[in-house]
Amino acid sequence: MEKLRLLIIEDDADQLELMRRKLEDHFGAGTVVGVGTATEALQQDASRFDLILCDYNLPDGSGMDVLQHFTATSSTPVLMITGENVAHTAAEAIRRGATDYVVKLGEYLFTIPLVVEKNLTVAKIRRENESLRAELEKTLAALQEKNQQLQESLQRVNELAATDPLTSLYNRRHFTKLLDQLFAEAERYGKDLACVMIDLDGYKQLNDTMGHQMGDQLLVLVGKVIAANMRRMDLAARYGGDEFVLLLPHASSGEAAGVAQRIREEYNAASAALLNRETGLTMSVGCASTLASKPASAEQLVSLADAALYHSKTHGRDRISLAEDLGQTPAAAWVG
Repeated sequence: MEKLRLLIIEDDADQLELMRRKLEDHFGAGTVVGVGTATEALQQDASRFDLILCDYNLPDGSGMDVLQHFTATSSTPVLMITGENVAHTAAEAIRRGATDYVVKLGEYLFTIPLVVEKNLTVAKIRRENESLRAELEKTLAALQEKNQQLQESLQRVNELAATDPLTSLYNRRHFTKLLDQLFAEAERYGKDLACVMIDLDGYKQLNDTMGHQMGDQLLVLVGKVIAANMRRMDLAARYGGDEFVLLLPHASSGEAAGVAQRIREEYNAASAALLNRETGLTMSVGCASTLASKPASAEQLVSLADAALYHSKTHGRDRISLAEDLGQTPAAAWVG
């Protein structure tokens, strides 16, 4: 077991010797190192000692200054010892970091070993608590990091579950999940909600003649074009095969048609570049909105847009049709 080391700073040589004997009788020979001045004290490495006893009055400085130096540079507990039984002195010593205060009155030498022992125990408990706190903080930090990693993993899993791997748009399953929510919000607040159905003209024939790899590249291209024209509040999904669906909150079917027209134009130009030819590919589009067509449900809104898409495909393709222009009722679209 490592020997206990105590530092006594006391300018009275007789008092220093009496304290040394008393403490070494209690804790063992060679326990105490004694110095008589502030200069000598400040030359000591406080971290080498388990506890420091410092006199209030020193010939070349203030014991308070020595106390403040040690408490600022080490965690070694410091006891102030003085012949002045003045309350404000004790309070000042404690305020500056002393762990205890002993007055040199009466039989104080008999109590010093007990006071030292008590403060050593307190210091040990404090060190253990600090060690436990540091270990706990380390554990909590590790748990927070693991939790963050788990949250990020779950987010990635959710994103993968909600995303079409080819186009990076939402998949039909996730679209269906959010459809009712957006429709309910539009109904609750009396706001418009537009639905846009898109079909790639001639995609099947191109896929058959130019191969699935080119077909996949076109789908990727469509996903990028659509995503580039979406607001943060909008929802875009691959509905299946070469069909895509958009939900545009707070947009009329006419405004949705404007968005669809930009998508068609950009797709036409980008597909021409991809296929290395002058003419690009086209899209057929159908649009419907809640305020214009008054669908009774979210599913009817999609059916109205789908019916408008069907009209575009059967009337020459490469065009946009609006459900309200076709005179279709929600019920007719639902049945059709």
